Amino acid sequence: MSAHQLSPDIADDSPDRPRWDDVAEDPADPTDPAAILAAEREHLAVSRAALRAMREHAQSLSSDAAGDWVSQQILQALLDQRVAALADHSGTPLFFGRLDRAAGDDLPETVYVGRRHVHDDRSRPLVIDWRAPVSRAFYQASPSDPMGVTRRRRFGYHGGDLTAYEDEPLATGEASPHEGRGTALDGGPSHSRILTEEIERPRSGPMRDIVATIQPDQDEIVRSELGRTVCVQGAPGTGKTAVGLHRAAYLLFTHREKLARSGVMIVGPNRAFLSYISSVLPALGEVKVDQTTVGGILGDHSASEDPAVSALKGDSRIVPVLRRALWMHVVKPTEGVLFTKGVNRYRVADHEVREIVAALRGTTRYGPGRATLAQRLAHMVLVRMEQRGESPDDRVQDAVARSKPVKQLVDQVWPKLTPQQVLHRLLSDPGFLAAAAKDDLTASEQALLLWSKPAKSFRSAKWSAADGALMDELGDLIERTAPLGHLVVDEAQDLSAMQLRALGRRCRTGSATVLGDLAQGTTPWSARSWEEVLTHLGFEDGAVTELTLGFRVPREVLDYAARLLPSVAPGLAPPRSLRPGVGSLSVRPAPDPAAALTEAVREALSREGSIGVIVPDASVADVSASLSSLDHRVLGPDSVEEHRLLVVPATLAKGLEYDHVIVVEPADIVNAEPRGLARLYVVLTRAVTSLTVLHTGDLPLQLR
Repeated sequence: MSAHQLSPDIADDSPDRPRWDDVAEDPADPTDPAAILAAEREHLAVSRAALRAMREHAQSLSSDAAGDWVSQQILQALLDQRVAALADHSGTPLFFGRLDRAAGDDLPETVYVGRRHVHDDRSRPLVIDWRAPVSRAFYQASPSDPMGVTRRRRFGYHGGDLTAYEDEPLATGEASPHEGRGTALDGGPSHSRILTEEIERPRSGPMRDIVATIQPDQDEIVRSELGRTVCVQGAPGTGKTAVGLHRAAYLLFTHREKLARSGVMIVGPNRAFLSYISSVLPALGEVKVDQTTVGGILGDHSASEDPAVSALKGDSRIVPVLRRALWMHVVKPTEGVLFTKGVNRYRVADHEVREIVAALRGTTRYGPGRATLAQRLAHMVLVRMEQRGESPDDRVQDAVARSKPVKQLVDQVWPKLTPQQVLHRLLSDPGFLAAAAKDDLTASEQALLLWSKPAKSFRSAKWSAADGALMDELGDLIERTAPLGHLVVDEAQDLSAMQLRALGRRCRTGSATVLGDLAQGTTPWSARSWEEVLTHLGFEDGAVTELTLGFRVPREVLDYAARLLPSVAPGLAPPRSLRPGVGSLSVRPAPDPAAALTEAVREALSREGSIGVIVPDASVADVSASLSSLDHRVLGPDSVEEHRLLVVPATLAKGLEYDHVIVVEPADIVNAEPRGLARLYVVLTRAVTSLTVLHTGDLPLQLR
């Protein structure tokens, strides 16, 4: 493989980075490297101009051609979406790779791979979308299986300027001595300095896409079929979140029409996390994907609650209890229906009403059952009319179903309910709870569920986050939840069985991408196996795949954090990192915590990249005060802060990354919650370049 760079004033002068003027000429291509770079820069300029023309053309289109006002609004929304998808991000490479293909098929011999398709005014492709089938070879081709590719070229950028290229011959007979695919950081056939530098590039602000650095095992997951539910167990730094987002983008590209109707949703652990990942899909041209939290779906209920109570409410054993609690509201009819029309009276006897209710009870959802009961009663009245020689039609049946006698009986026998009404009664009425629980909950568990001070009505009740999942379950028993085409769930190991059921019913006719790390489970109900998670989601046949090879967290940092794994998740294999990261870890006693923290932060500020000071939640205010002389922000639950120096509560660190992480008092993080060691494992693995651990007290035993 050969690498070539241009513009010494742009490129790094480090002696271990090749520059075009001191690298041996590529024997497979004797053309002058400077001329090649000039030609590739010209192609970039032409492609950007073509993209601008495509966007201007989209902007020039009018929705007036549509017939009615509604059609015009729909068409205008589609045009606006198209214009947004064609935005050119000046600091983002339009294409990052090139494939030179062997002649012999209908595909172009030269293919530029980028974030979106770009064509010229004669519809000739200048850049091929990375999701197109022909682009698969960019990620999967190897000397042992070149996939019709003779040469793969990667491009290096500084901002939006193309500054380097790197060639890898893949033609038969030119195979590297390292057979197989390997990885860019492991000395294999794809050993790429450009790829390595892109992965290690300091990050600031929101998460970046990894479209230029997707590895073969990640690409297999990204390109999984729409109908296949995939669960990814990913160690820290393996890119599982990015893989999930890129799979969403791939599916939207491949199944655009179907998913435009059914929808795709990203579910993250908190709003800070959603803010962090918010720019990935738009950068890939996907601007219409809902991104939310479990709370955003189930209601942002925030009443405090004993963790033991929340754990019980999150247990799937509560499902039959909720079902009984709902259907116990349907009572046995004690009288029939008397419908009067003019001088005629039509009666449905009480035993006939009981037969109708018994036939419907439990065989349909509660809400449709009410409507069906009214229609069945109305039908019986119509039978009486026909027996008297009348000829009623459907309009008469609908009028009878809406009549006062029928409505009164339906309300008496099958009352209209909301999930809040049912749950309020269940948690405040001991007798009702006992009848609904039967043998599914013990007496002590029932006592644990009951409110000590019941709210006067469901309208004044203070609901907890766990209650939100129960109300969603009841809501689906009353009316069917509308499904989505695809759901991406991140940090799924932290969700209760009831929360997983709530998410599963939203993609019951579609599929899901489930992401997480069992070692990072920090809730009392954290999953112990992915089979358990998939079962609660309703995808028992989902495929579980594991990513253990890290690209982002330095090996020295990851090995240090992995000391906690035998205590946190003894069944998991220790993660591996391909970045040695020598000198990336510093563990310091801090007799003077404020001074030690200020010194560590100033050291980090002297280097490039973002800084996260991760502290026990209870210490956030004190730590922020000690850093008052330095410009910083505090990350909150709903924060969208994009600041170089952030003070991060330990409970919000999951899913985030910083170039330099400073962890304050790890023992206090451990002692703050029952699964504190898992929380500390999360915190220690947020670092991409360096980790500094400051401790006044003793370190946790596993880290000593």
